[in-house]
Amino acid sequence: MLNNYFKIAIRVIRRSASYALINVSGLGLGIACAILIFSLISYHLGFDNFHHHSDRVYRFVTEEHRDAVNYASAVPPAFGKTFRDDYPFGEKVARICVAEEAIISFESNGEQKKFKVDARFAEPEFFDIFNFPLVSGANHLHQANKALITEAAARKYFGNDPAVGKTFRFQNEIDFEITGVLRDFPIRTDVGGSIFLSYTSVGQYNEWYGRDDAWGGITESIQTYARLRDGVHPADVEAVLPAYVKKYRDQSKNVHHYKLQPLADLHFDPRYGGRIPESGVWILAVVGFFLVFTACLNFINLATAQAMGRTREVGVRKVMGSTRPQLFWQFTTETFSIVMLAFLVAFGIATGVLPYINELFSTQVTLQLSDPSLWIFSIVTMVVVTFLAGAYPGMVLSGFRPVSALKGKLQDLASRSLNLRRSLIIAQLIISQVLLIGLIVISNQMKYIRQADLGFDEEAVVMIPTASNDAKMKTLKEQFLRTPGVEKVSVCFGAPASRNNWSTSFKFDNRTESEVFSGQFKGADADYLSTFGIDLVAGRNLVPSDSVREFLVNETMASRLGIAPEEMLGRHLSFNGDEFKGHIVGVVRDFHDQPLRSQINPLFITTSMRHYNSYAVKINMSQAATVLPALEKLWSATYPERIYEYAFLDNETAQFYETEQLMLTMIRVFSGIALFIGCMGLYGLVSFMSVRRTKEIGIRKVLGGSVAHILWLFGKEFYHLILVAFALAAPAGWFLMSKWLELYEYHAGITVWTFAAELVVIALIVLTTVGYVTTKAALANPARALKDE
Repeated sequence: MLNNYFKIAIRVIRRSASYALINVSGLGLGIACAILIFSLISYHLGFDNFHHHSDRVYRFVTEEHRDAVNYASAVPPAFGKTFRDDYPFGEKVARICVAEEAIISFESNGEQKKFKVDARFAEPEFFDIFNFPLVSGANHLHQANKALITEAAARKYFGNDPAVGKTFRFQNEIDFEITGVLRDFPIRTDVGGSIFLSYTSVGQYNEWYGRDDAWGGITESIQTYARLRDGVHPADVEAVLPAYVKKYRDQSKNVHHYKLQPLADLHFDPRYGGRIPESGVWILAVVGFFLVFTACLNFINLATAQAMGRTREVGVRKVMGSTRPQLFWQFTTETFSIVMLAFLVAFGIATGVLPYINELFSTQVTLQLSDPSLWIFSIVTMVVVTFLAGAYPGMVLSGFRPVSALKGKLQDLASRSLNLRRSLIIAQLIISQVLLIGLIVISNQMKYIRQADLGFDEEAVVMIPTASNDAKMKTLKEQFLRTPGVEKVSVCFGAPASRNNWSTSFKFDNRTESEVFSGQFKGADADYLSTFGIDLVAGRNLVPSDSVREFLVNETMASRLGIAPEEMLGRHLSFNGDEFKGHIVGVVRDFHDQPLRSQINPLFITTSMRHYNSYAVKINMSQAATVLPALEKLWSATYPERIYEYAFLDNETAQFYETEQLMLTMIRVFSGIALFIGCMGLYGLVSFMSVRRTKEIGIRKVLGGSVAHILWLFGKEFYHLILVAFALAAPAGWFLMSKWLELYEYHAGITVWTFAAELVVIALIVLTTVGYVTTKAALANPARALKDE
C-alpha cells in the first residue's frame, strides 16, 4: 500500500511539475533557513557545557547601586582569596586576570620574535574547575613565573620543537617558563585562552591586582570563578556576601551587591559582557518558524486551489472503494514526497550558504550529518511540515462526496476554499509587512546613528596606543606634530567615546562625602579639546601639566549637581580617595561618551600623564598614504620592542553598533526570503487562477475588454487583501519596534511615513507579481483560449 502511495505521488508531481517546483523551492528555502537558524542556536547553547559539573560552576559578579544600577562581570581583586579562606561553600575557587593585547617575546635561531596575545594570569584551581586537560608537562601555576600554553600556541611560537622548558618574556619585563601544554580548547568556550601565567606573578604586571587588600574598586580584567560543593545553593552563598560590603566597603557610596552568575549564562547576559542576548536566540527561533510557516501557507494555498481540479479523481477512487483514511494518507504521502525533495534542496542551500553565515555572525558553525541533534531536528521538522502543510488539503480532498465530485457540484466547497486562500494570503502578508516595518525602523535608526551629532569630531583621527608614560611619550608626540600631514596630536586616556572607561566616585566642592552618582574620568592633555573639536561653554582650557591640577567637566555634570556652568568654575573636585584633586576651570559642551543607547555620563577631564593610553592624531586625509607609514616608522623607532597598530576613530565608533548592523543585515535577509517565498506562492496561485479562468478571459477580450480591465479584475482582490493585512500588521510592527527603540536613549521616531513606505513597497511587490502573470494571460490570443476550452 505504501509503495502504491509513493508511485501515485510521483505521477502527480510529474503531472503538476510547475506547482511542485514552486512548492519544493518555497519549502526548501524556508527549511534551509530553519536548519541554519537551528545550527546557530545549537552553536550558542553549546558554550561551556562540556565542563565537569558545569551546573555547579559560577562566576562572581557585581551590581553597583548608586543613583542607577551598573553591572560588572568582576569583583574586587581581593575577593577570591578572602572568600576561599572564609567560607567552605566553594569546592574550588580561582581567579584569573585577563591581560589583553600583551606582548610576549623570545629568541629563536638568533632572531628576536614578538607576538601580541591575550594572556591570562590564573590560579592553578582554574584547571580543576574547567575541563582543559594537559597533553604534556605539568601544571605548576602555584609557583611564580610559570606558564601553560595550548597546542596551537606551541605550534605557532615554537614549531615542532618541544614547548615545555622554553622561556619567554612578558611585556618586555617578566620572564616565564613553560611547564605544560594544554589540549586545544573547544571552539565554544567563553573562558578560554592560549597562554596562562602564574597568578602569584600578577603583582609584577599590576601591583594593585596582586594585593590581598584590594577592595577599593573593580576592573573587568579580574574574573573570579567557583565550583560550589554538591548541595550548596547559590542563594546560601549570596546571603553571606553583604558582610564583605559592610566590612571592606562600608564608607563607600558605590554600594556593591555581589552575585553568582551561572556558567550557562556567561554567553547570554549582555549586562556582564555576554556575546548574544538570550532574547536574540529566541527571536531567531521565532523567525525560523515563521519562514517555514510562510512556506507551508504557500503549499496549502496551492493545494487547495488545485483541489477543485482533482474532484473527479477523488470521486472515481471513492466509487472504486477507497476509504477516506486511505485517500487522506495518499494525499499526505504526496505532501511528504514534496517535503523530502524540499529537504534535499534545503541541505544544499544551507551547506552553500553556511560559510557566509559564519562570516556574518563571526561563528564557526558546522553541518555534520553525524550530529544526532541535527537528525532529530530534521525528522521532527519533516513530520511537522508534512502535517502542517498537508493535513488540511488532505482532509479537504478526501472529504469530497463521490456523487457531487463526479457531477462537479462543489460550489460550497469552492467558496470555502477561496475564503481559506484569502486568509492564508493575509497571514503571509502580515508576516512580510511586520518584517518590512522592522527593516525600515532599524534602517532609520542606523541612519540616525550615522548622522547624529556626537559632540566631537571623529573624522580623520588615528588612535595609536602609547607604550610608556615617560619622556619618550612626549618626544614622540612632538615628532608626530612635525610630520607633514599631521594637523593635531593629543595624548589621552581614550577617545571621547571609547570602550576604555573609568567610572569613579568623586567629591565636589570640598564636601566630606562622595556624590551619590559617579563620574567618568577622561585623562587628557591640553590639546584634547582642539584635536576632537570639543567646545567650551564656560571657562577656559586646561593648562599643560603632567599631573592632576585642573578639571574640565561637562554640562551633564553641572546639571546633575544642580549648578549653572558659569558657577562651576573655581569649585574643588577630587577623586580616587582624594589622591587626585584640583579646581574646575572650564565646562565643555556635552558629547556622547557612550553609544546612543546610553545616556551621556557626568564626566571630568584632567591632565594625568600616568593614565594616558593613546595618541589621538588628527591627519589630513589627502596625505594619508604618506602620513600613516611615517607615523608607524616614528613609533616603531621609539618602541622597537613593541608591536605597532592603529585604528581610525570613526571605525572604532562604528564597532559600538555591530549588533545593530548585524540585526539590520539579518532582517534584510529574512524579509527578502519571506517576500520571495510569498511571491512564489502568489505567482503559482495567480497562474493557477488564470488557467482556471482562461475561458472567461477569452470571452472578455472578445467582447472588448482591455488588458487594463483584466488586470484590475485579478488585482482588485489582492488590493483589498493588502489593506486588510496592513490593518493588522501596522499595530504589531509599531508595538514591536517601539519596544526595540526603547533600548536607546537617543533614537529616531516611528512616523506615519514608515507605514506609508512599507505599504507602498508591499503593494508594488505583490501587484508586480500578480500583474506579470495576469498581463501574460491577458495578452494571449483569445481565439486560442476559446478553442482550447
